[in-house]
Amino acid sequence: MDYSKYRFSASELLWNLGIFSGIDAILSYLFYRSVIPFFLALPLLIPFLNMQKERCCEKRRKQLATQFLDAMQAVSSALTAGYSVETAFRDACGELGKIYGEEDLIMREFTYISGQLSINRNLEELLMGLAERSGVEDIGNFAEIFAVSKRTGGNLIAIIRNTVLAISQKEETAREIASSLSAKKLEQRIMSLVPILILLYIRTVSPGFLDVMYYNTVGIAVMSICLAIYAAAYFWGKKIVEIEV
Repeated sequence: MDYSKYRFSASELLWNLGIFSGIDAILSYLFYRSVIPFFLALPLLIPFLNMQKERCCEKRRKQLATQFLDAMQAVSSALTAGYSVETAFRDACGELGKIYGEEDLIMREFTYISGQLSINRNLEELLMGLAERSGVEDIGNFAEIFAVSKRTGGNLIAIIRNTVLAISQKEETAREIASSLSAKKLEQRIMSLVPILILLYIRTVSPGFLDVMYYNTVGIAVMSICLAIYAAAYFWGKKIVEIEV
C-alpha cells in the first residue's frame, strides 16, 4: 500500500462532492447573490478533493504510527522470550491479531512481512520498504536503526526496547499537545464561521442592507477582496493550530 495516495470510495466521493457544493453555493449566495460564481468556482473542486485526500493520507499515517508502536511492543516481548528476530516478527503478527482486525493497517503490513519472511525475504529490506511507502518518521528511524544494528551485531533487544520507549514518549507528547490544542481548534472553527453567520444574520434581518454590494463592479470587487481575506484567514488560522511533534 502506498500511503502517499488515497482513493475515495463511492460514498466518500459523494460526501466530499456534497461538502464542496454546499460551501460553493453558500459563498456564492452570500458574497455575490448569483449562480455565476458557483459555476466559476467548480474548477476548485480538483484542489479541494486533493486536499481532502491528503487529509485522509495523513490520518492513515497517524493511525499506522500508533499501531506500529503496539507492533514493536509485541516484537520486543517476543525477543525477550528468546525468539529470533524473524520469528519475533511472525509471533507479533499473531499477537496483533488479538487486538486488531484483518483490515487494520498494521495487520495488513505485518501479515505481508510474515509472508515475505517465509520465502526468505530480507527483514531489513521489508522494514525499509514499509518506511518508504508509509512516510512515517518513526518507522523510518526504526528501520534505519534496525538495519545498522543487525549489520554491526548490536543488541537488538535493547535497541528495540529503547526505540519503543522513544516512540511511546513521542506519542504521549503528541497526545498532550493535541489535548491542549483541542479547545483552540474548536475556537478556530467557530471564529471561521462568524463572518458567514454575520452575513446570514444581516441577510435575514435586513434583506436589502447589502444590496449596494451586489450587481455592480465596485461591490463585486469589494466582496471578492473580503472573500479572499476570509479564505486566507481561515487557512492561516488552521495552520497555526496544527503543530507537528
